[in-house]
Amino acid sequence: MGIVWGPIIAAIGVVFITWGRGRSKFVVYRILVARARILWGERVHGFFQVAGAMMIAFGAVLAITG
Repeated sequence: MGIVWGPIIAAIGVVFITWGRGRSKFVVYRILVARARILWGERVHGFFQVAGAMMIAFGAVLAITG
C-alpha cells in the first residue's frame, strides 16, 4: 500500500513547496497559513517549504520500502 501512498504524499509536498514559495492566495493555503502563523509568525511560508520537503522525503521512503 505504500507504493500508492508514497507518491501521493510526495505530490502534496510538492504542492506545499509551490504554495510556500509563491505565497499562494489559494483558500486552503490561506487557512493553513492563518493557523500556522500563530506559532511561526512571519516565517510561516518557510515552514511550509520545509514541511513540503520533508513530505517529499517521507513519501519517497514510503514508496521505496513499500
